[in-house]
Amino acid sequence: MVPMQTIRSRTQFIKISALSLVFCVSVVFGNISLRFLPVSFNQAVGATTPFFTAVFAYLMTLKREAWLTYVTLIPVVTGVIIASGGEPSFHLFGFIMCISATAARALKSVLQGILLSSEGEKLNSMNLLLYMAPIAVVFLLPATLIMEENVVGITLALARDDVKIIWYLLFNSALAYFVNLTNFLVTKHTSALTLQIQKARCVLEIENMEGCSVRRGLLTGRFH
Repeated sequence: MVPMQTIRSRTQFIKISALSLVFCVSVVFGNISLRFLPVSFNQAVGATTPFFTAVFAYLMTLKREAWLTYVTLIPVVTGVIIASGGEPSFHLFGFIMCISATAARALKSVLQGILLSSEGEKLNSMNLLLYMAPIAVVFLLPATLIMEENVVGITLALARDDVKIIWYLLFNSALAYFVNLTNFLVTKHTSALTLQIQKARCVLEIENMEGCSVRRGLLTGRFH
């Protein structure tokens, strides 16, 4: 268990609110982009998150990484640019939403790093999530009601047809809690850039495995 921490100043509250808003922007814009872009291309663009994280970290904290770190980000960005030109399902508005969501995720990582490590206003991971979550609900609820027509009625109808949907939603909420808590812990003990690089590596490794499966299917005539 960790000790309960209170919000110490108006500035700290504004920072937590900003973190919540940026998180909501990343979620909403990411969902919008999926309406126009395939998931594979969406994830490829998301692999540029470390680039945006490095830029925001320098602009907001004046923290410089080793020059080799910046060099290694160049091939990732170049690859996404090339993929954008050759993507048959490319959609400009969807791409803008996807890039905006990616930048928002990077900004969120930097902001949470500041709140977890800044002297005088430092919060532990669980307390930061405690204060961030209700503010995020305030931001997300209107967006959900506006973008998802009759979402409450549809959810209630699904629950009446199959009560398991309630358990799915609860499981999804619990999973989201642990994902965000883990992100906060990794950011606190390493850095925002390290967190995003590890995420990008996972995405690229998964896509590489899928690509290997497709190539294998072309050679053997079987797809899984």
